[in-house]
Amino acid sequence: MRALRERIHLPAGQSFRVLRWSRDLSEVEVVTAGGKSAKTAGVGAHWHHHVEMELTLLTAGGGTRFVGDHISSFGAGDLVLLGENLPHYWHTNGNSAGISVQWHFPPSHPFWSFPEMLSFAPLFQSAERGLHFTGRTAAAATVVLHDITHIDGAGRLALLLRLLTLMADAPAQDRSVLSASSFVLPTESRYQESIRKAMRHLIAHFREEIRLEEILRITGLSRPTFARQFKRHSGRTFSEFLNRLRLQAACRELGESHRSVLDIALGSGFTEVSFFNRIFRRVLKCSPTEYRAKHGKA
Repeated sequence: MRALRERIHLPAGQSFRVLRWSRDLSEVEVVTAGGKSAKTAGVGAHWHHHVEMELTLLTAGGGTRFVGDHISSFGAGDLVLLGENLPHYWHTNGNSAGISVQWHFPPSHPFWSFPEMLSFAPLFQSAERGLHFTGRTAAAATVVLHDITHIDGAGRLALLLRLLTLMADAPAQDRSVLSASSFVLPTESRYQESIRKAMRHLIAHFREEIRLEEILRITGLSRPTFARQFKRHSGRTFSEFLNRLRLQAACRELGESHRSVLDIALGSGFTEVSFFNRIFRRVLKCSPTEYRAKHGKA
């Protein structure tokens, strides 16, 4: 089976890679010297990982973001730093646009030969679980990311250092950890394609009744193997992952619509409103009605 590890090739004469897209995550271009660009296959719309660290800014569009065992909605302005081999996936609702910067500075890399660079070590370690930046930090980084697509040479490297400094110095209120656990996928795994098929099916059909037997047929895995590998690759059990998808959809409905809690629960895939209320309070630490009062649009 084809592994879901993305192999990234740096442009000649560059120590990191700058990407951008204007419509679809599968139609990405590498921005090289002089503002020139070359098309490359994008895999951001699939569950995948790579050895490179990655900083991604969504400038347009929205959808559901998956980072490790974290599931959440996102919109324009979303800024996320990913550590090495941290599995991730941006499921967009329609068109999207954004900018990404990717680099790989292992301990043996010349990057660390300058003593000043050691101040970035805690940031790199925290990124193992994914970091979400907001506030003034995100606003300042957004400006730098737009600039980095127009500059090359040493000036571009200086902007990368500026980005790292902004994130390393970000105040607590501007940064949050995404994945509850820190885990790294093996560079090669023959189960990754099967797990991707399962996730793709769950994301497309979570509002419907989904039976485990159906997922086993799609993946071609036995029940024990699927349970073990799904938890290993997503950080959650099958039922936990499915319930988080449904909760995320319900939260979006509670915040954006005036439909009743019952209609939202049933429309999000839950078959019993009592179970919906119970799991909602367990995960969100409040009732659906309280969530709507706090996050709902007037």
